[in-house]
Amino acid sequence: MKILKDRILKDGKNLGGGILKVDGFVNHQVDPVLMNEAGKDFAKRFKDIGATKILTAEISGIAPAVTTGIYMDLPVVYARKRKPITMPDQVFLTLAPSHTKGRTVELIVSPEYLGSGEKVLIIDDFLASGATILGLVRLAELAGAEVVGVGALIEKGFEGGRAELEKMGFRVESLACIASLDDNTITFCD
Repeated sequence: MKILKDRILKDGKNLGGGILKVDGFVNHQVDPVLMNEAGKDFAKRFKDIGATKILTAEISGIAPAVTTGIYMDLPVVYARKRKPITMPDQVFLTLAPSHTKGRTVELIVSPEYLGSGEKVLIIDDFLASGATILGLVRLAELAGAEVVGVGALIEKGFEGGRAELEKMGFRVESLACIASLDDNTITFCD
């Protein structure tokens, strides 16, 4: 997606160690026009998969998931990292390592909003090693749902997450794939 790649080159920062800072338009401050275009693109790519629900992780996946939900006319469920008092005692919970947080985080979904027979499209901000997305897959499986596709705004192609997900049979789409963050540069996949 050209608009996303251009924005990454303009405002993204390679912090080294495989970290790409995009918090000026994706993670902390959100560019709603860019997220709208991302949602439109994801909806076009996944229009024929038969999804009944979109699943993402708190917090950075919410914006692209919601705009995708608008274009696909689907509800969006996001995995919480803390259990609020309004959530039932029995929940779907898994752990996933967070590269940017430097620790393991909980991913929690209420069974009120994710259930057996759902066809789930996972949308997230990044696909790197695939750890967070695999956590979302586990949540969907715990609920008895079927994952029918995975979309990421930005893929770090050099971290191998796509291969892990495709090995499990998932269709994976990314809007911008980064081949390398070496030598303080940002290089996109072909």
